[in-house]
Amino acid sequence: MRERKESTRESLMEVEMSQGGGVSPSRGAACLGEKLASMRRAPEYREDPGELQFGPSHTVLINVQGFKTDKQLRPQPGASVWNSDHVKMPYSVRNTFTKQGPFRNEDKLRWDLIRKKLNKLSNVTKSETIEEVIKSYNVNYKNEWKFDALHLFFEKGGSKPELFRVVKAMAELALKLPDICPKTIPLLKQGMNHSLTLSQEQISCLLANAFFCTFPHRNSTHPRAEYSNYPTINFNRLFGESSQRKQEKLKTIFQYFRSVTETPPQGLVTFERRSLVGPHDWIHCDSKISKLHITSEGAIEKEGKGMLQVDFACAMVGGGVLGSGLVQEEIRFLTHTELIVSRLFTEKLSDRDVLCITGPQCYSEYTGYSDTYRWVGPHTDTTERDGWLRRCTTIIAIDAIKFKSEQQQFEMRNVERELNKAYCGFRSRVQAQGYPSVATGNWGCGAFNGDSKLKALIQIMAASEARRDVVYFTFGNKELVQEIWNMHNFLQKQHFTVGKLYSVLKKFCERRRYNPAGDLYGFIYQSYADLKSRH
Repeated sequence: MRERKESTRESLMEVEMSQGGGVSPSRGAACLGEKLASMRRAPEYREDPGELQFGPSHTVLINVQGFKTDKQLRPQPGASVWNSDHVKMPYSVRNTFTKQGPFRNEDKLRWDLIRKKLNKLSNVTKSETIEEVIKSYNVNYKNEWKFDALHLFFEKGGSKPELFRVVKAMAELALKLPDICPKTIPLLKQGMNHSLTLSQEQISCLLANAFFCTFPHRNSTHPRAEYSNYPTINFNRLFGESSQRKQEKLKTIFQYFRSVTETPPQGLVTFERRSLVGPHDWIHCDSKISKLHITSEGAIEKEGKGMLQVDFACAMVGGGVLGSGLVQEEIRFLTHTELIVSRLFTEKLSDRDVLCITGPQCYSEYTGYSDTYRWVGPHTDTTERDGWLRRCTTIIAIDAIKFKSEQQQFEMRNVERELNKAYCGFRSRVQAQGYPSVATGNWGCGAFNGDSKLKALIQIMAASEARRDVVYFTFGNKELVQEIWNMHNFLQKQHFTVGKLYSVLKKFCERRRYNPAGDLYGFIYQSYADLKSRH
């Protein structure tokens, strides 16, 4: 029986190819589908944001009127707010510590202590001084935090005088925080649809403070801690438990600080939290399957330049970038270092939330992946800027489910969750001349145990519903290129809509409960063959 089904499937595919299916099936193709050069990308195709302005759903940390007048990036005046809806800033008058005296205890401003200690780095000559400074205003962690990775970096990181010049400049930058970021920063919480736009200079100042671990209430990882549902932002975890990974991370991060302290970048970056109000009605979607370019070569951030680039995110955005993690998301956050600031204000992503970042700049070249990752040198980003002076680089952070077993992902509730997550990331509220293509790959596969063929289909469906074409990178897997392209080509030629494909997918998931060995693509081919034979 199985032999008959396989034969039917192969015959059906041969018929479809003979009807104008482009390239006939051949194992080992590196690239198939539409030409890469024909896929839409910014700046030619971009989602025009309109005029820069603040409002109930958009916080802008620069003076908007000044920007409109002469494109100057002056900080927006404001006050520091100390509550559960905003970032608690190091310079706040509410950020205090108790100093014990001989007769009475006295509350002191922590920022005064931070300022005094960071000024000591004006003539720093050894990394131990950096450790002493950071621990001086984080006394609760004096015996807990380790700095062996940081010390090894300075010992083996090249010219010490040059590195210490960077540290001095970083300290000076960090101390400008009250002047550069006077307006309070809202927390982007779960369920919100809110954007935050700030200058690259403001980001560099915030990250300098993160490096020196000045952000209050952000050190405890206890489940009941105030910021337990937020990623860590202070850099203390990066400094201890030395490894080759951390040495390469520190090289990459220091390249960023070297760049921004020598030549401060003059642009803006927008962080937008998007949330779906409810689940999408997939079964009634009449969208046609969009175009596909699929390749085993290249990378999302390079060949996908100008497209909507997918970050295979952790729910805590940035994942292990400040720890030991070093895969797709962490590498992106390192080379485009401004992304790390999102950890300051982005609450853990829920099932219907995504984070979209527009305008981050690339500062470093690298090779390798995970244990083979190596910082190569500085990168000069020549990406064009849009009307808001943002780089025409848009990254969408979507987190996949981490499955304990392969079968779990074929439960329909999990398929729908992934569809809604991808659609939330891919959809757009604004259209200028069209939508840039989605640049993506094996989202949620590998350590998350996702099935690459299912995840490809889910992303193609979500992109089709969002009216975007797809550029898919399989990262060296030529066989997967062929399998996904064959399926995509079949769906287009049989005029499948997203809703029709959803119905077949639902039937497969129901059947898989009783036959866990079933093959998804084989089932789709066979379902069509059975339908065709009945008519």
